[in-house]
Amino acid sequence: MKNLKKEDISQEVFDLYDDYAHNILNRRQFVEKLSLYAVGGLTVGSLLSFMSPDYLSTMLVSKDDPRLDSEYIQYDSLKGGGSIKALLSSPKEKSAKLPGVIVVHENRGLNPYIEDVGRQTALDGFISIAPDALSPLGGYPGNDDAGRELQKQRDRNDMLEDFIAAFDYLKNHKDCNGNIGVVGFCFGGWISNMMAVRVSELKAAVPFYGGQPTSEETAQIKAPLLIHYAELDTRVNEGWPDYEKALKANNVDYTVHFYEGVNHGFHNTTTPRYDKAAAELAWQRTVAFFKERLG
Repeated sequence: MKNLKKEDISQEVFDLYDDYAHNILNRRQFVEKLSLYAVGGLTVGSLLSFMSPDYLSTMLVSKDDPRLDSEYIQYDSLKGGGSIKALLSSPKEKSAKLPGVIVVHENRGLNPYIEDVGRQTALDGFISIAPDALSPLGGYPGNDDAGRELQKQRDRNDMLEDFIAAFDYLKNHKDCNGNIGVVGFCFGGWISNMMAVRVSELKAAVPFYGGQPTSEETAQIKAPLLIHYAELDTRVNEGWPDYEKALKANNVDYTVHFYEGVNHGFHNTTTPRYDKAAAELAWQRTVAFFKERLG
């Protein structure tokens, strides 16, 4: 295991993990199919361990980074889940009000990776809010498997209301200048797309490998979009041609990037799907886009 690299793992294993992470396969089915690739000294246990998130050694920004003010807050989501917990972060040194960015988690709640993204967003010069849509069910339970099971119990449109309420919270925050964008990953990518549909005052949306709105919904988008896709993510990418057609038909301001040779989840530092070069490039583009669009 010590020397196992993602280059040693077949693409089929990454595809199986994607199906498992998105509830297409349950854990028993995933393990059964994974056993087909436990060859050449590899065991099912070693493959499972390798593919599972590592939150201990992959954090980019410390929880107590002295450059940040970072705390958990509660805000009201009257059309969604009620009281929502979120991580609110901003640079400690602030000479003026800052643009705001909503950071939206994947399909497993506010886990350590998304908290890390929230802190990184603040270091890049924004006030960030990273809500936990599992709040009505007790919040992120401490591991992703349980988080996915909890998130399946909530309606995604109700969760969308929770993130729209986060927009309202940031808009009225004393340290925010009122210019607000959203960035989200996987499920959060769909939320980012849908916030562009639903929130007319949104200034920018950055979906990472997110599901696409319908053509009717796309016609309502006013915010500029920066869209990131993974070349090997055939499941999500199937929806792009129709989305692109609708974006063009409605003259929506968008830029799209496909990152070659990478999988869904390439920005997530905690699993071997992570691709450092693609993740850093996508994030550089994201920060530049927000600075341009949010001021």
